[in-house]
Amino acid sequence: MRDHRKLKAFHLADELALLAYKLTVDFPKSEQFGLTNQMRRAAVSVASNIVEGSARAGEAEYIRFLDIAYASACEFEYQASLARRLGFLDESRASKLEAKSHETARTLSGLLRSLRRRPPKPSKPEV
Repeated sequence: MRDHRKLKAFHLADELALLAYKLTVDFPKSEQFGLTNQMRRAAVSVASNIVEGSARAGEAEYIRFLDIAYASACEFEYQASLARRLGFLDESRASKLEAKSHETARTLSGLLRSLRRRPPKPSKPEV
């Protein structure tokens, strides 16, 4: 098993989730079950999938969960941009969220590229 706490991508994703919760608190009440919920779920999904993938034994499963985390980070980037354009976030807060989500996605992308370039580990012979 891997220790997710050693991954820069996890720490960025964790910061993204905390930031998402803090910055969506002032969204309109009409968005409580809309964009507010979607953004929070996407941000938490990034970190959660890194944690879950790290707990998986197989490399392929690990990569699959990191792929899901990456997709959630990209989803969040769009949602932050949408929130800015709808006027739910001022430019400063939107820029902070978009930058953090972009950095998280970029870091995950690099991690995935690195893992995919590694030669596969030899399988253990059956007894």
